[in-house]
Amino acid sequence: MKRLKRLKKTILTILVLAVLTVLLHLLFPLPAEPEWSTIIKDNKGSVVHAYLTSDQKWRMKTELEEISPLLQKAIIEKEDRYFFYHPGINPLAVARAAWNNLLHLKRTSGASTITMQVARAMEPGSRSWLKKIGEAFRALQLEWTYSKKEILQLYLNLVPYGGNIEGVKSASVLYFQKNPDHLSLAEILALSVIPNRPNSLVMGKHNDRIIMERNKWLQRFRSSGIFSEISIRDALDEPLTAFRHPAPQLIPHLSYKLKKSGRPSYQTYIDLNTQLKAEKLVADYIRPLRYQQIRNAAVIVLDNKTAQVISYIGSADFNDVSDGGQVNGAAAIRQPGSTLKPLVYGLAIDAGQLTPKTILSDVATNYEGYAPENFDRQFNGAVSMEYALDHSLNIPAVRTLAKLGKDVLIDKLSGIGFEQIKIDRNKLGLSMVLGGCGTGLEELTGLFSSFARQGEYRPLIYNREDSSAVSKKLVSSAAAFMLNQVLSKVNRPDFPLSWQSTEKMPRIAWKTGTSYGRRDAWSIGYNQRYTIGVWVGNFSGEGATSLSGAETATPLLFRLFNSIDYDTEQDWFTQPSECDIRKVCATSGLPPGEYCESLITDYFIPLVSGGQPCEHSREVFLSADGNHSYCMQCLPASGYKKERFPLLDPSLLRWMEERKISYKKVPAHNPDCEQIFREGAPAILFPRNGTDYLMEKTNPEPLLLQCQAASDVLRVHWYINDRYYKSAAAKERVFFQPEPGPVKISCTDDKGRNRDIRIQVQYFGQ
Repeated sequence: MKRLKRLKKTILTILVLAVLTVLLHLLFPLPAEPEWSTIIKDNKGSVVHAYLTSDQKWRMKTELEEISPLLQKAIIEKEDRYFFYHPGINPLAVARAAWNNLLHLKRTSGASTITMQVARAMEPGSRSWLKKIGEAFRALQLEWTYSKKEILQLYLNLVPYGGNIEGVKSASVLYFQKNPDHLSLAEILALSVIPNRPNSLVMGKHNDRIIMERNKWLQRFRSSGIFSEISIRDALDEPLTAFRHPAPQLIPHLSYKLKKSGRPSYQTYIDLNTQLKAEKLVADYIRPLRYQQIRNAAVIVLDNKTAQVISYIGSADFNDVSDGGQVNGAAAIRQPGSTLKPLVYGLAIDAGQLTPKTILSDVATNYEGYAPENFDRQFNGAVSMEYALDHSLNIPAVRTLAKLGKDVLIDKLSGIGFEQIKIDRNKLGLSMVLGGCGTGLEELTGLFSSFARQGEYRPLIYNREDSSAVSKKLVSSAAAFMLNQVLSKVNRPDFPLSWQSTEKMPRIAWKTGTSYGRRDAWSIGYNQRYTIGVWVGNFSGEGATSLSGAETATPLLFRLFNSIDYDTEQDWFTQPSECDIRKVCATSGLPPGEYCESLITDYFIPLVSGGQPCEHSREVFLSADGNHSYCMQCLPASGYKKERFPLLDPSLLRWMEERKISYKKVPAHNPDCEQIFREGAPAILFPRNGTDYLMEKTNPEPLLLQCQAASDVLRVHWYINDRYYKSAAAKERVFFQPEPGPVKISCTDDKGRNRDIRIQVQYFGQ
C-alpha cells in the first residue's frame, strides 16, 4: 500500500513537473536566432564577400555540411565529450564541479555543456546562480527543440572570438581565409582555445600563447588516443602564422544585388579565377581611355549551357569616385543602340518575311514624321538582309520592324524580363530597334545567349536559388542558326581596326551598338560555351566623340574571349534539321521565277519562309521604234514588240533617280492613250495623309512637299487649300509654311492627274 502511494506521488510529481515545464516553455520561449552576416560565396563555396550585421558583428552562419567530422570530433572532445548522451545538462559534470569547488572553496571548474554554452550565448549577461539555473532550463528547451547536430551548429555559430568576431566560420574566414570544413586539426584547436580567454589570446598578437594552449590539448588527445599519432604529431609541428585579415570584398556589385534579397547566404556560380582575370582586363583597358573622357565599363560572362553567371563586373573600379564606381553598370538601364536588330531580323525570319539573301531597300524612308538615318547618313539602295545586319544599317531594320509590327518585338522583350520596355510599351515606336528604348547589360546578355541555345531563352542564374527559372522559345533554331552565321563574319565594318590578333581567338558571333550622342558603346558576343556582354561609357551620361561599339567595346570583348576561351577547338553551331538550303534569285532573294538568270544559295525554313516566285522584272509592250510604251487599253493590233524591264520599289527608283544611277527605264507612255489620264495620279509622300503636326510659334519649321509621280511626268503643280501654290519638277522638294487648323494639299501632274491629302496643323508656345 505504501509502495502504491509512493508510486502515485512519484507519478504525480513527474506530471506536475512536466506540466510546469511545458508552461514555462510556453511562457518563456527560446530567443530567436541572431542576425547573421550576409555572405556571398563563389562556385566552390568560398566566401568572397561578407557584410557586418546591424550590431556591427561578424557573425557568419556555419552550415551543417561545413561541420566536418574532424571539427565535430575535436570540439566535442575538448568542450563536452558526453554531448551526444546527456539531455542538455550533465549531472555527473555538475556533481564533479560542485565537489571540486567545495573542496577548494572557490570555482575551479565548470559544468557547462555545449548546450548550456549555447543558451548563455543566446542570452548573454552577468554570471550568477540564478543565471546558471536559467541556462539549465534553456538547455533543456534547446534539446527539446533542436537535434544534437543543430545544437552543435548553434554553438559553432555563436562562440565568441574577441572583438566583433562570433562563430567558427567568421574566425576561420577572417583568420585563415578558408571555410571551417577546410581547417586542419591544428587550426581547429587553435580556434577552440580562444573563446576561453578572448582578450589574452588574440590571433596575430598572441600566437605563441595560442600555440602553447593548443599543444596542451593536443597532448591530452594523444594520451586519450582520440586521434592517431601521426595526426597529433603533424598538428604539433604545424606553425601558426595566422592574423586577422580584412573581410573579403570581392564581386561587390553582384554581392550588393544579392544582399537585397534578404537571405544570410548566397552560393553563386562565380568562377573566381575568371572573375579576377576579367576585372584586371577591364581595369587595364579603361585606364588609357580616360584620356578620351571614357571612364567606365561593365561586363557579364555567361555559361551558355546552364545560363549561370560566372563573372559579373559592374564598373571598372568599385572604389573609383570620379565616375561613380559603385554604380552597377551591369544592371543600369541605358539606350541599347543597334543591339536589338538581330532579334528583329530573327522574328521576321520566323514570320516568313525574310531570309538572309532577301533584298531590302536602304533608301530615304518616312513613317508619319519619323525618318530614320544610317550611322554614316548615307544610303545603299538595294541590300540583302545579311548585308543590312552585318553592316548594321538602320533603315532596313526600321522597315523590317514596321512590316513585322513593333508590338511583336515589345511582347517578346517584355516576356523575357525587359522591365523598362514593359513599363514604356505605350510610348515606344519604330525607333526602339535603333536604341530608342531602355535596356540593361544583364537583359541583353541573356537575350544573345538564347541565340547560342538554338533560340531558347533562359533567365540569368546568379545563385543556386535561381535555378528553377522557366525557359522560353525566343526564335526558332533555324532563325538562330541564320543569325549566328551572319554575326560571325569577320569582314564587317564593325570589326575593330585596333584589333590585330585573331590567330588564337575562338570563333564568335557578335553585335555592336552605339547609343544616340555616343553615350553608350555595346558589344555582345557568344559562341557555344560563353556569352559575354560589354558596355563602355560614363555613368554620368556624358558622351565622347571617340566612343563607339566597334572601336571601344568590341576590342574589350575580344580580349575577354581571348583570355577566357583562348585557342579553343570548340565546334561551331551546326545547321538544325528545320533549316534547309535553296536556290534564290540574286536580284531579289526570292525563289527564282521564269526570267531569273543569276542564282545563289540561301538558308530558309520549309513551309515558313515565303515561296512567292521572284518577279523582279515585268514585260512591257513597246512601239516598233521603242520610243513609247503601251498599256492593254491602247495596245495596237500590230506594230509593237515586247521587252522586259526591272520592276523596282518606287522609293528605290526615286533614290536611283536622285543619284543619277542608270537603269533600264520604261519609255514614256503612248501620248494618245486616254486611260493613263484616269490612273497613275502622283502619290504624295510628304506630308503624310491624316497626320497631326505640332509646330513651335517662335521658330516654326516649314513642311516638306514631295511626291512620287509616274516615270514620264516632268512637272507637278501644288495647291494648298485649293489655292495654287507652286509648280516644280516632279522630283523636286518644295517647302511651305502652313496655317493652323485643317490643311488640304493637292498635287496635279502634267498629265492632269490629281491627288489630295488632308493634315491638321497646331502651333504651340508663346
